[in-house]
Amino acid sequence: MMWIEADLILIQRLADAAEEAIAPYFRKGGAIEQKADLSPVTAADRASETAMRRMLERDRPTDGIYGEEFGVSGGNSGRIWILDPIDGTRGFVAGRPIYGTLIALVEHGRPIIGMIAAGAVRDRWLGCTVGTPRTTLNGQTVRARPCPGLRAARAATTHPLAFTAAGHASFQRIGRSVTDMLFGGDCHNYGLLAAGHLDLVMEEGLKPYDWAAVVPVIEGAGGIITDWAGQPLGLKSEGQVLAAGDRKVHAEALERI
Repeated sequence: MMWIEADLILIQRLADAAEEAIAPYFRKGGAIEQKADLSPVTAADRASETAMRRMLERDRPTDGIYGEEFGVSGGNSGRIWILDPIDGTRGFVAGRPIYGTLIALVEHGRPIIGMIAAGAVRDRWLGCTVGTPRTTLNGQTVRARPCPGLRAARAATTHPLAFTAAGHASFQRIGRSVTDMLFGGDCHNYGLLAAGHLDLVMEEGLKPYDWAAVVPVIEGAGGIITDWAGQPLGLKSEGQVLAAGDRKVHAEALERI
């Protein structure tokens, strides 16, 4: 447990380093490149991941690192840090404050600590599933809210065009079944679910650096997050993510998917 407490301190320092690297670029313009998957990348993405990698290489030299911009490196400890330096880069380059840095510690294939650091709005969700699961928002414990069923749920997804054709059909069935479906928000949606403001988040096409950090945040707040088959997310998952604050909502959503 003492080792976990040190990791919780380290993850805060990693978020500090990322935010310090990102801040000079926010709403300052700058070059935007397109990656092979047509997603954008900026100097801020690279600066943020570089700052976190340097800290990990110094403070956790035996742990592996898997970052969105620079891939996988090192590690023989059975632990790997998964980094998304800027989740929501499209919003970031447009000057929107709804972006965040995602940091996860994965041990033997399962995320055990996760951070959503939303620097522009000064929010940090920190989840831990070791011992008694817990999630905090800016240091205060938060819990997902109960919901009587899918019909009463307020749901969110980043963008409907992010789904495949088959996935969009599933998404439409969910969208027709809930009280409200919000678009946009990226990683903030998971934090808002953990804090009791949303009931369901559905997405497709995610990579481990998109979802690893949010698993402990959701689970620590009493919610549930799986793939669309109801299986735990793993590094080989296909990128279909379904998160809910209430297990009844999650079960009903799986039936419609």
